[in-house]
Amino acid sequence: MQQKDWFASWFDTPYYHLLYQNRTEEEAKDFIERLVYFLSLEPQTKVLDLACGRGRHARTLHALGLQVLGTDLSLKSIELAQKSAAEGLRFQVQDMREPLPNERFEAVFNLFTSFGYFDSTSENQRVIDAISQMLSPKGFLIIDFLNAEQVLANLVSSEYVQRGAITFEIRREIIEGKVIKHISFTDQQRAFVFKEQVQLLGLADFQELLREQFEILHTFGDYRMNTFVSSSSPRLILIASKK
Repeated sequence: MQQKDWFASWFDTPYYHLLYQNRTEEEAKDFIERLVYFLSLEPQTKVLDLACGRGRHARTLHALGLQVLGTDLSLKSIELAQKSAAEGLRFQVQDMREPLPNERFEAVFNLFTSFGYFDSTSENQRVIDAISQMLSPKGFLIIDFLNAEQVLANLVSSEYVQRGAITFEIRREIIEGKVIKHISFTDQQRAFVFKEQVQLLGLADFQELLREQFEILHTFGDYRMNTFVSSSSPRLILIASKK
């Protein structure tokens, strides 16, 4: 892992968690309950929450009776998630581009736009290959991603977000097929600048990524699992089955 990768530094700061503190457990719970019901996952089914962050989705999956492993590259996020570890709920640091040895899952969840972070699109295929190696035959892959068409049509170029005493200035731009977010702020008289970037992958891009190893079964456009409409849906949610 190269330290220059933006996600290796930004996700490990307390400021990342402060900025996105409005990502609630209740929001995650409603969506996950719908998914688990839709997939008819039996109690004790072994699942992976890939790029789990602080574990909000993993906790809900576990509360629904599943055996859950949550992985994330961010050591700080995993340290926070570990506070809720229990029997049947584990967490560990792991790069999503590398398969976990000696692990096999019936479903892999990749949620809340935790994909397409890389400079090279070839890295996306590494992620898909790793997932395929960890999934049982006919196992499910669930990807919850932004709707690129909607992002392009409704990009907010700049805004300020207040979190306690800190004012985050956020600027967004589209460069070479990526939406790039520049985040700057001052804390205790020290200036900070971070960035986030996500590839603007559309349905056709995911179809190409998945076609060799997966069959896409369903596409949804929001957390209530309504039909995906590229011109209006806020999300692109894919449910695929390993061939």
